[in-house]
Amino acid sequence: MSANAASNAGIGAVVWPSPDFRLDMKTHMAFKKIVINSREKGIKDLPWRLREFADRRPLAVLGTVLAVGMVLGIGVSAATGFVGSAQLRAKVQRQDAELAQVRRDAQTQVNALAARLGELQAQATRLNALGERLTRMGKLQDGEFDFDQPVGVGGGDDEVSQDMPAPQLNKELDGLQQQFATSGQQLSVLESLLFDHQLDQNAVPSRMPIRNSYITSGFGGRADPFGGGAGNHKGIDFHANVGDPVLAVADGVVSYSGVRGGYGNVVEVDHGNGYVTRYAHNSRLSVKVGDLVRVGQEVAKAGSTGRSTGAHVHFEVWKDGVVMNPAKFLGDGATPVGRRGRG
Repeated sequence: MSANAASNAGIGAVVWPSPDFRLDMKTHMAFKKIVINSREKGIKDLPWRLREFADRRPLAVLGTVLAVGMVLGIGVSAATGFVGSAQLRAKVQRQDAELAQVRRDAQTQVNALAARLGELQAQATRLNALGERLTRMGKLQDGEFDFDQPVGVGGGDDEVSQDMPAPQLNKELDGLQQQFATSGQQLSVLESLLFDHQLDQNAVPSRMPIRNSYITSGFGGRADPFGGGAGNHKGIDFHANVGDPVLAVADGVVSYSGVRGGYGNVVEVDHGNGYVTRYAHNSRLSVKVGDLVRVGQEVAKAGSTGRSTGAHVHFEVWKDGVVMNPAKFLGDGATPVGRRGRG
């Protein structure tokens, strides 16, 4: 049998796995002897001796090859595991960085929304304050309109709450802010109109020129208190004690303050809308020409100066140069007519 035939026959006879597989000391010594002899006789004899060794020890050769393969496989597996672990750590680090960026972006959006919320709260506060002023100016009754109470709203069962994306939320906030601004402008215009209307009302005589008093002499024809026949009384006389405060019946500017014939010490107030009121027979004057007076402000002290029979307040109302009956301007709180006296 040739060497190649022997080799083929030996390898063909190998059955794997074999229960007799092991690398014993005898096989190891035989392989070592072949290598040593090959060194002595020359390297060219080594292949033949290896084939001869394989023919005689086929299981030993196969075991050696498999052992080397197992060692190499373990090394490759370890290297592969190390590379996989490094890739996993790198992936986790990337995910951590992405998550941190998402948190930063979310916090930035929250900060922006907080700033917008602060602006809207400030606008809402201004609108509430303006609404309260309008409520007072409009003289609404308590509970008729309350800016502190939320308005009633509702809807059907088909309305389902859904998550709102950040861009849509910002758009809604923009619309709400614009609505606040528009409402604020409209309320400011309304406040201005109400204020002008209130000024007009305050500039119209609408109250008594003295507190806790009554009418002693009415407007129009009457007997002359000093005798001599009938006379035409151009105002209304109110009972007063010397020194009682005489009050402006509307807002205006003092157009005259001084002595004028039978009126004695007199004050005249121009209300800027064609109305002029006159307060006569005062003991002392409290204002001077050019002074701005408010409704209910003291303009003089009651007395009996000029053509008078006793302490009282003589009150006249003029409209565009025409004398008018003051009774229609005394408001709902006018006192009933008292006894007629002289004045």
